Amino acid sequence: MQLLSGWEEIFDGIFRALQLILSGNPDVFRITFLSLSVSGTATLLGAAIGIPIGAAIALRRFPGKTALMSIINTFMGLPPVVVGLFLYLILSGFGPLGFLHLLYTPEAMIMAQLIMVTPITAGITLSVVSNVDAKLRETAISIGADPFQEAWIILNEARLGLLTAVLTGFGSAISEVGAIMVVGGNLLGYTRTLTTAVVLLTNQGDFEGAIALGIILLGLAFSVNIVLTYLQTKTKAGLFAADSERPSLRLKGEKET
Repeated sequence: MQLLSGWEEIFDGIFRALQLILSGNPDVFRITFLSLSVSGTATLLGAAIGIPIGAAIALRRFPGKTALMSIINTFMGLPPVVVGLFLYLILSGFGPLGFLHLLYTPEAMIMAQLIMVTPITAGITLSVVSNVDAKLRETAISIGADPFQEAWIILNEARLGLLTAVLTGFGSAISEVGAIMVVGGNLLGYTRTLTTAVVLLTNQGDFEGAIALGIILLGLAFSVNIVLTYLQTKTKAGLFAADSERPSLRLKGEKET
């Protein structure tokens, strides 16, 4: 009987999720939009910071490179609550950035997710760029490519892996709860997201509501991932097409012989 009761709550949650979506519940749409905007912004900023860092480390040799790679790999698994605590101490009234009054705001939530997304995108970028065929880099150098042109050629070759970095970063951000709850406060109508709302409803014993919002969260993450996966597929198809049609590498201004 207890097993059947559990399944009844799951099915009731699914039915309630459909009701919330079809009825146009403003609170649900508000927290869904906030979840998407916070995680999307953090992912874009994290990619803008992490991809250049990962590429720079992968493409250059310098003392301490191995140690730096180990640090990035460690930061890829940062505990969310530790990130939240760290930001809380910095942004609180007695912290060094307390004068900005960012605590319990969406901006603080973006900062928390940014700290978590950046090492992920940097680490994956470092890995995929390091695994690009060394002959491609040698060819670029042999034809006189400057460092910027060399990096562009290699990143273009690794673009499928870079999309994976963005996809993984978004997945980490949209599912995060600990850090944004600490610095966001889970304030209704202001900093409440789908993940923090699920935690709140679960603690209140409203399992049907928690399941409903969890299903909406899964649907949101699935929809975004479908778009990014589609881009990956198109990019992969373009790579195979380019293999048969790609001309020899030439620098800007050179004529084809």
